[in-house]
Amino acid sequence: MMAEVIEKNKAGHEGGTALSFITGAPVASVETNLMRAHAYAALFCLIIAALFGTAIAIKLVQPEFLSGHVETTWGSMRANHTQGILFGWLGNAFIAFLYFAVPRLAGRPVMSRALGWLLFALWNAGVVLLGWTLVTINLPDTFWAIKPLEWTEFPLAVNLVTELCLGLMAWQFIPPLARKPNDDGMYVSSWYIIGGLTFTLFAFPVGSLVPQLVPGAIGAAFSGLWIHDSIGLFVTPFALAIAFYVIPVRTKLPIYSHFLSMLGFWLLFFVYPLNGIHHYVYSSIPMDTQRAAIAASIIMGFDVILVVFNLLMSLRRQGALVSRDIPLRFVWTGVVMYLVVSLQGSLQAIMPMQRYIHFTDWVIGHSHLAMLGFATFVTLGGIAHIWERSLGSRYHRGYMNLAYWLILSGLMIMLVDLTVAGLVQGQLWNSGAPWMDSVRISHGYWLVRAASAAPILAGFALFIAGMFTGISNRNTSGSQPLPNTGAQLPQTNHG
Repeated sequence: MMAEVIEKNKAGHEGGTALSFITGAPVASVETNLMRAHAYAALFCLIIAALFGTAIAIKLVQPEFLSGHVETTWGSMRANHTQGILFGWLGNAFIAFLYFAVPRLAGRPVMSRALGWLLFALWNAGVVLLGWTLVTINLPDTFWAIKPLEWTEFPLAVNLVTELCLGLMAWQFIPPLARKPNDDGMYVSSWYIIGGLTFTLFAFPVGSLVPQLVPGAIGAAFSGLWIHDSIGLFVTPFALAIAFYVIPVRTKLPIYSHFLSMLGFWLLFFVYPLNGIHHYVYSSIPMDTQRAAIAASIIMGFDVILVVFNLLMSLRRQGALVSRDIPLRFVWTGVVMYLVVSLQGSLQAIMPMQRYIHFTDWVIGHSHLAMLGFATFVTLGGIAHIWERSLGSRYHRGYMNLAYWLILSGLMIMLVDLTVAGLVQGQLWNSGAPWMDSVRISHGYWLVRAASAAPILAGFALFIAGMFTGISNRNTSGSQPLPNTGAQLPQTNHG
């Protein structure tokens, strides 16, 4: 009896039972229209946010570009770029994936279709579009003005809507997973979904609202929480939920280690919230707090090694499949990027390294490796997976393949360019050379950075084209746009 319980709790891992939604068990009804609506919104926001990013990259080498208007200043467009990526692209894409995955993980539908459409309207009109509009016009009133807080620049009015949406997300997706689980027990993707929804609900107001009320270094310390928690408690859990879902479905093989899955999960949620203060090393925040953040950053590096080892061991001897399976290749690439960017983050949190690279373009390269290299690659793989498996959706393998290589090449050009630029800038600043020397020598690097946007934008466009052209999935065993009644239908191409 005890052995059966242990095997059930290890479902989806080596030594445990196979996941029921992979082996052919009936799948609860899926809100396909909501999934598609969020996917369309995500890709629309990805293009717009990427164009904002391209514009600010051009303004570094051509300051007169789009000049003369408050709505096209560098600061306003940068805020719209970062918030658009976080909430418009990744937020919508994560929700789209949850509508596909949660009924399979939970064995029951999400809570409510009406709640889903309310969330869709509030997230896109009340958070993304309203946020972009208010940042662009930048009203003088504190409640409606852009905030000087990294990764939460949208005004306070938008933050209140965001917190409401996070609560609605939790209500839509947590109860199906947290109620009596299906025969699989609680699979690791469910852990990350519940953890991400719960921790983000509480971390967001701490990092985006409290700094507006608490002045000085204390407010900066609270701000540092969201700077990193937006990545560690929102982006990372959902990206890992996608990776842990897609890999066993595409390979039809279990995850390598249940123990490593548990260890990686708990270390993420207990250690990551302590990291944020490493953005303020050498500041007036107490040194003990700074040292604690540095120690937590190093521990997180070891945690990521465990998580990535677990995922890559799950893909051992699957090199040929990874090379030809495009959604899996996107996810695999994102997992590798997760390792690189996390080890880079642990290194740059150390004080001697901070002294050299702080405020340089090295940090910009690091942030793009996290949000484009890790989060976006894994999420694109998740979107490609659910699109290929959804009834009536088109999927063009050739366009998806070309999109992968274009985005990857653009990212690598940008990463190498900004990393070298950061090292050059750090060397000049530490040498005591005039400030303008670093600006002049950075011009060439900034030009390459702006040019790297071309293959990235082309890749995004081809990915979208791959979702609207090619072969239509008319397999009646695929995911069905069934009404949310809890009715089940036998499916084989169900994962």
